[in-house]
Amino acid sequence: MTYEEIFEKSKKLILKNDASGIDGHLAVQVDITGEGEGAFYIELNDGKLAVEPYEYYDRDCKLIISGEDFLSVCDGSLDAVKAFTNGKLKVEGDIDKALQVSEIFNKVKAENAPRRKTASKDK
Repeated sequence: MTYEEIFEKSKKLILKNDASGIDGHLAVQVDITGEGEGAFYIELNDGKLAVEPYEYYDRDCKLIISGEDFLSVCDGSLDAVKAFTNGKLKVEGDIDKALQVSEIFNKVKAENAPRRKTASKDK
C-alpha cells in the first residue's frame, strides 16, 4: 500500500469521528513505518478534527506505527493501548495526549461494534 493510500484511508476513518464534545487543542504527528512510509498529522481544535499530509513540528506527541496497524487502530479493530503494549505503536512526547487520541479511536470501535439482537418474547 502506498503512502497516499494509507493517508486517504486514515483520513476518511478519522474524520468519521465525532469530536464535538472534546475541547482544547491537540496536535499529533503520525509516522508510518515500512510499506507506505511517510508522515501526516491529526489536529483537534475545540471539537473539530483535521488530518493533513504534513509533518507537525509543534506537536504534542508523535505516533510511530506501520500503515496496516494504523488503519486497524483507525477502524477500531486494533486497540491503540494494546498496540502500544505489544510494541506495534511507539509514542514520543506527551503520553496523555496520545491517550486522548486513543479515546477518539475508541469511539469508532464502539460505533462499529456489532449490535446484539435481543430475543423475541413471542408467546
